[in-house]
Amino acid sequence: MQVPSTPADSARRFLAPLALAQFICSFAGSNMNVMINDITEDLDTTVTGVQATITLFLLIMAVLMIPCSKLTDRWGSKRCFIAGLVLYGIGALLSALSPGLGLLILGNSVFEGVGTALLIPPVYILTTLHFSETTSRARAFGLISGMGGVGAAAGPLIGGLITTGISWRAAFVFQVAIVATIVVLSRRVSDPVAPDPTRPFDAFGAVLSAVGMLLVVLGILQADRDAVLMAVLLAIGSAFLIWFLVHIRARERAGKEPLLSTRLFKNRTSNLGLVTQNIQWLLLMGTSFVVAVFLQTVRGYNAIETGLIFTAATAGVLVSSLAAGRLAKRRAQRTLIIAGFVLTVAGIGLLLALVGVSSRVLAFGPGLLLIGLGLGTMLTPSVNVVQSSFPERLQGEISGLSRSVSNLGSSFGTAIAGTILVSDLASGNTSYVLAMVFLAVLAFIGLTAAVLLPTKPGLGRSTADVPAPRSLDTAAGRG
Repeated sequence: MQVPSTPADSARRFLAPLALAQFICSFAGSNMNVMINDITEDLDTTVTGVQATITLFLLIMAVLMIPCSKLTDRWGSKRCFIAGLVLYGIGALLSALSPGLGLLILGNSVFEGVGTALLIPPVYILTTLHFSETTSRARAFGLISGMGGVGAAAGPLIGGLITTGISWRAAFVFQVAIVATIVVLSRRVSDPVAPDPTRPFDAFGAVLSAVGMLLVVLGILQADRDAVLMAVLLAIGSAFLIWFLVHIRARERAGKEPLLSTRLFKNRTSNLGLVTQNIQWLLLMGTSFVVAVFLQTVRGYNAIETGLIFTAATAGVLVSSLAAGRLAKRRAQRTLIIAGFVLTVAGIGLLLALVGVSSRVLAFGPGLLLIGLGLGTMLTPSVNVVQSSFPERLQGEISGLSRSVSNLGSSFGTAIAGTILVSDLASGNTSYVLAMVFLAVLAFIGLTAAVLLPTKPGLGRSTADVPAPRSLDTAAGRG
């Protein structure tokens, strides 16, 4: 006798491929950190070359996230999700077979980056539209955000195990296998909104935003090489971003649909939530890169030893993410975000304090554990704060903006903190301390943004209590 399917079973089947997709994309952003020595030796390249590959992957995700989120309106969320998975799988396979840094950049940075930009916005759009009730939506976002955090935190551990046990190339084969599994599981996902091929697409705005963000991050990567070139790239990149803002305002005045509505930036709660998201991922990826490179290049640890120490961070993210649903029922979202930053600041403090006290690798455990607990505590509330600030018709845009901001944080973390560390690895502890101090300062900025979040019912218990449609319109600046 066949047991009838329950709503909980149906929800799990729907969420499984979406959560797994978020896991593998976050995993891809951090697992290469422990492969740096192996890749540099095998491909005859440098730490800086691998850093550029990782940063470019994160950056391509960030710059294309907004345009790709708009494409979901034209092509449909599920179609974009599947297309992104296919591109990602091709990129992972190319990376596994790469004979040099060039093909690794093409596969890992370009194909996987574009694929991720296509598949991640549908994850959040489909989840928001599928779960209309506040508690169920909170649980869904908790699972997806938690899997993202676990993927980023576990990336060094899993990558280290595979690299040491087999090869760094096998880590990319592992990604191909996961992507194939997601494609099979995605048959259960349905698109609640029909695609509209006639929907306009602001291609010029997409180019302006992508070029601007690309040049800004490339400028940051030049900080330790050429100060003049860095200044030029930052100036040109900023000019493109200003041009982009002028362009989208002009399109709105002309009654045309812009790539990104300026209404999204008129919501104070969402703006502060986006700041916390950006800094959370900057801290996660920045810490992962700095600690992993320091352990391998200064302390001489191999991939598996480096990966094992990140077990502490992985455990922290996993424990706090699994508790996200229960915590959300008992505490305001604002409170959880503040608590997360406090724990993270304490963790960075421990990493700074213990590096000079003990040369043992276990000295990194307590700090990474606190950072993992802190990030896992606040990832889900930050997503809910932003997504729940807008009505259904703006979910495509806000999902793209939210993911773009998060991935910019990831790329900034690897680019800025990594550049501080890589610029003077010979100095040992000094460059490591400077990089971690930089991350601590940004953690305090994130904490300030969290404190400034309004204390209102929408940020109260039961995670982002999503208001009725009319209230949502008001929250988005239309009522």
